[in-house]
Amino acid sequence: MAVVSSPQYTRDELDAYGPIGRSGWMDVDWRDHLRWVDVDGDLVNLVDLGAAPGRPAIVFVHGLGGSWQNWLENLLPFATDHRVVAVDLPGFGASPLPREQITIPRYAALLDRLFGLLDIDAAAVVGNSMGGLIAAELALRHPQRVERLVLVSAAGLTPADRYNPHVFATFKRLERGLHLVGSQAASRAEEVARRKRLRRAGFSVVADAPELLPCALVAEQIKGAGKPGFMPASEALLTYPIRDRVSEVACPTLVVWGTRDRLVPVKDASEYEALIPDARKVVYKRTGHVPQLERPARFNTDLRAFLEEQPGEREPAGPELR
Repeated sequence: MAVVSSPQYTRDELDAYGPIGRSGWMDVDWRDHLRWVDVDGDLVNLVDLGAAPGRPAIVFVHGLGGSWQNWLENLLPFATDHRVVAVDLPGFGASPLPREQITIPRYAALLDRLFGLLDIDAAAVVGNSMGGLIAAELALRHPQRVERLVLVSAAGLTPADRYNPHVFATFKRLERGLHLVGSQAASRAEEVARRKRLRRAGFSVVADAPELLPCALVAEQIKGAGKPGFMPASEALLTYPIRDRVSEVACPTLVVWGTRDRLVPVKDASEYEALIPDARKVVYKRTGHVPQLERPARFNTDLRAFLEEQPGEREPAGPELR
């Protein structure tokens, strides 16, 4: 992969829904950057690229039903001056189910061991949805591993009995459909992604306007979905309390959300901001549950600004809604 300078986004790109033009990840042979790591008997598939001695690594953690491909629009912009790692949690993507029952603490413990095996002392940890809950748990149980925490539409605060049951019924139907598609050839995933009506019907639960996202990007999300970890991980997610402990997170934290998140209510962004001592939030208009894919230029810009803040310094607060 050729190393290019860090992108400078135009105003149109910052305001856009989805990427504008051809994304750089489409020209990368990702096989050159994929590797397997044996974590105490559990095989973990991950992407590992970039290097920047003296700068913190960035570790990306996907959500329920996700995979490392959930970060395709974010990896290259940061690999220019950081080491970036995106994992397939056991039971998701290409990683097989773990040997033991899936729990949030076990996922956090696996990340702690993985950091050691990758020679990463500490990192900025970016988690989406369930991945945000796991990242917060890592920051609580292994604070030395997390220099900065980024919670993207993070689960964990809204109790299971307060979620809209229609949302979960829709999400389960989506997962069953993705399992059927994901088990077929890649060409089938691309065929589904090209049909705007199917994209809208299937992905509207996670993205506000999936028909506006590039076909190639949607196809990669389909390929990584429909894996056997979904049901056990959903049970682990819905039964794990963190509200009473999240105020113990001691590192700088960025909370990112979308106003049209249909899975985790946007009010949870304000609650995370209020509960974590050194937290600040940004909320994107007309954005669903995956801001990193729906607003990639804006997300990457806000993430970079957060990572470049010096200890003890904080950029003046910008508008809450972007």
